Amino acid sequence: MASKQGYGADLRKFMDLRVDLRLNAGRHVAGVLKGYDQFLNIVLDNAIEIKDGKEGAAQNNRELGTIVIRGNSIVMWENLDKVQ
Repeated sequence: MASKQGYGADLRKFMDLRVDLRLNAGRHVAGVLKGYDQFLNIVLDNAIEIKDGKEGAAQNNRELGTIVIRGNSIVMWENLDKVQ
């Protein structure tokens, strides 16, 4: 029987780069990737919660600092910095 574990994603090339994450329930955060594990739980530094679709959106953003996000809540991932 084949293993269900498979191979984990290799996010090393994204370490210390800015990423933009769309999460379930319509949440949107961005920050600097500082760590991750085999379940794609990630640690973001200098994270901000971005309030989408509102007038003066920059004023509605909320600084979160360092946060941990569960991998199963990530819907979409976008890199904001150039990967070396």
